[in-house]
Amino acid sequence: MLKSIELCGFKSFAKKAVLNFNTPISSIVGPNGSGKSNVAEAFRFVLGEQSIKSLRGKRVEDLIFNGGKDAPRANRASAKVVFDNTRRIFNVDFDEVSIERVIHRDSVSEYFINGSPVRLKDIIELLASAHIGASGHHIISQGEADKILNSNIKERREMIEDALGLKIYHYKKEDSQRKLEKTEENIKQVESLRREIAPHLKFLKKQVEKIEKTIEMREQLKNFYLEYFKREDEYIKGEKDRLTEEKRLPQAELHRLEHELRQAKDILNKSESKDIKSDEVMRLEGQLRETRLTKDLLVREIGRMEGEINYLDRQYKKQIQVATSVETKNVDLSAVETLFNEVSLEIDQGNASDDLNIIKGILNKIKGVLKDFVNKNKDNRDEESLKELEREIVDLRQKKAEADTELFNLKNKEVEFTADYNAVKEEIEKEKDSNRDAEKAVFRIMAEQNEINTRLASLQNREDRLITDENNFKQELIEAGVLVGVEAVRYKEVAFEMIPEERNRQDERRKNIERLKIRIEDAGIGSSDEVLKEYREASERDAFLEKELVDLHTSSDSLQALIKELDDKLTTEFKFGVDKINTQFQDFFSKMFGGGTAKLSVIREIKKKRKDTDLSVLERENMDNESDSGEEESEEGIDIEVNLPKKKIKGLMMLSGGERALTSIALLFAMSQVNPPPFIILDETDAALDEANSKKYGDMIAELSKYSQLILVTHNRETMSRAGIIYGVTMGMDGISKLLSIQFEEAVQVAK
Repeated sequence: MLKSIELCGFKSFAKKAVLNFNTPISSIVGPNGSGKSNVAEAFRFVLGEQSIKSLRGKRVEDLIFNGGKDAPRANRASAKVVFDNTRRIFNVDFDEVSIERVIHRDSVSEYFINGSPVRLKDIIELLASAHIGASGHHIISQGEADKILNSNIKERREMIEDALGLKIYHYKKEDSQRKLEKTEENIKQVESLRREIAPHLKFLKKQVEKIEKTIEMREQLKNFYLEYFKREDEYIKGEKDRLTEEKRLPQAELHRLEHELRQAKDILNKSESKDIKSDEVMRLEGQLRETRLTKDLLVREIGRMEGEINYLDRQYKKQIQVATSVETKNVDLSAVETLFNEVSLEIDQGNASDDLNIIKGILNKIKGVLKDFVNKNKDNRDEESLKELEREIVDLRQKKAEADTELFNLKNKEVEFTADYNAVKEEIEKEKDSNRDAEKAVFRIMAEQNEINTRLASLQNREDRLITDENNFKQELIEAGVLVGVEAVRYKEVAFEMIPEERNRQDERRKNIERLKIRIEDAGIGSSDEVLKEYREASERDAFLEKELVDLHTSSDSLQALIKELDDKLTTEFKFGVDKINTQFQDFFSKMFGGGTAKLSVIREIKKKRKDTDLSVLERENMDNESDSGEEESEEGIDIEVNLPKKKIKGLMMLSGGERALTSIALLFAMSQVNPPPFIILDETDAALDEANSKKYGDMIAELSKYSQLILVTHNRETMSRAGIIYGVTMGMDGISKLLSIQFEEAVQVAK
């Protein structure tokens, strides 16, 4: 229920004026120009009307009191309506609801609900829930009584929807459509972002796959290493022990023979029978000993050089394989910077041009530059390192060749010395002289020494090979720690079932290890942690965007479903409401005209939508004869059909002014009966009625007041007689509207 309206600075109401509405029908009267219609406009204003023209103004300042003879102009205008909300017509938990609007001369508007600042949207939604709007069927200003008759079918539909309380659905639909547009825009943005990161993510994924493959190969290499190192360590330790044991007796025997040889040589030197042959034996024995010792040392040195050459050969082949792998190419930073500068220059030229052919030419040129760069760096390798290895290998091979030559010469000397020694030995052994026992002892000892030295040389060769194996083992441990990590060298902590096997099985493991090492080096994963981190971040970003996209699509589907639901609800309730209005419309129309028929019809009007908005008049005339000159569009609206009694009048265009007024009043009253608003304002809607029709109008007002409060701005005596309170509006020379009121119930009590 409407309780009051308070005006201050609004139009002609310079000072605070309060109108209380405590009766079903209130009337506002006064002479023309007194400002009585400003009260009706104040309702429009406070309820959110945004059209200054609808409030009979051109600018915002026109709504603020502009001063009078003795009164200064106001800087602000305000209007506040107060409702009794004990029946909860508004969806707020207050027994009284006040809605206030304040405007300032700088065009700033402020809105308040129960004194709290709010948005216009909040006001509109609150009013819509109670079937109240800033304008429409419940506020009919002077000259707008037959607005619904003069409107087109679409405008009529909007008025009917307003009367039926369907505006709230339109607000929700418009809000949902705005959200849907924003959602669709967000979907495009998210899809664009995913398209942008997709190539980089794809590249990173390939890199991660390589890294994962490399990690898998490293794990496999680690397992190979653990078993290889375990077996190699056991083999080296066992071989050392065996060699030590096998060398122990021959070395002891050799020491014994050397002692005997020294004794034999002492005896020979002191012998009185010593002769030239004895001296020859001593000389040849010394030469053979020295030659064999030098030869053995040289054989060991050659063996060492062969092992080093083999190692360098493997390193050289490995570097060649890595260098020929495309994925492990290293490019100088200066070369990359040169490429960047060259490409940037071409891009700058492209940005400065709007010619598509020039831009295409620049793109092709950039493509050629990149292709040349790739081809140029495709076969590059670390030539300096390779040359250094080549030099080392060549030097070692040269030294080995010299050592081989020296060994060859030593072997020849050994053969020569051995022949001379054997010749002297034969001569002495042929002699039966017992004085030759010392020489014969030397021969025997040397023969035994030679045999033992041969055995020890064999053992020494095994020891040399073992030293090479041990060096390789240590080198492999270092490489394993760098390539795989410390876990690969913790072979002692791992338990293996050491089944005896042939030595060549270990060689096969070493070959497998070398192949895996080359594959890992070929992978060239570089800073894998950085790549994995970047891929994880990019994947998380893409997953987030994907989830956001799913959420947005879900939101879009929900909004589309909501819009369809609102459309269906609007259609259903609109048609149902039209049927209800038609019942009331027919009733009021019959009362007004003493019979006849009147009804609203939902129609769809088809219009041509032209594509030739900028064509000349002649072109349009030519196209008027073409059936396919434009697309068709349709809009749904309301048509009004009337049939007056005792007259052949069936259309609105044939009605007189008075008949139109009665028809529009009947329709407006019918609309207000479907969803009765808390109040209805009628601003001189009875001006065109004669005395007889004024009586009918008054009767309908009385009936209507049972459902809604009525505020009537009128000059009609019959209308005034139906009011419980009359407010008179006057205006003095100062241009300020003032209020006088008559409360009829109180006047009757006073009269009695």
